[in-house]
Amino acid sequence: QVHMAESGGGSVQPGGSLRLSCEHSGLSGGSYCMAWFRQAPGKEREGVAFITMYGISTNYADSVKGRFTISRDNDKKAFYLQMNNLKPEDTAMYYCAAYLQRRWGVCTADGDYNYWGQGTQVTVSS
Repeated sequence: QVHMAESGGGSVQPGGSLRLSCEHSGLSGGSYCMAWFRQAPGKEREGVAFITMYGISTNYADSVKGRFTISRDNDKKAFYLQMNNLKPEDTAMYYCAAYLQRRWGVCTADGDYNYWGQGTQVTVSS
């Protein structure tokens, strides 16, 4: 009975910040790739930020590198996306996702993410 739920979305002006949270009850242990994806109307879903099992390493889409930070807290069964210096092109529905990382290595957008949240809306506009 895995359940993932995002929170923390909202409307901000360009240059503002938001912190998204994802609770992932039902996932035991820390050996999961966890990630944030986003999708804007009329655009394909894209991977934004990724963190490996136990938070060993992270990687980001070029469009958010230097502005977004992903982190995780396995004891609290949650992970986060700190978004700074937000831009209008960041406007999208943001989804958290996870899968069991069976091989050691980096986590990327092409992973077999089989656990998903319902999404939280982020809107950046003047």
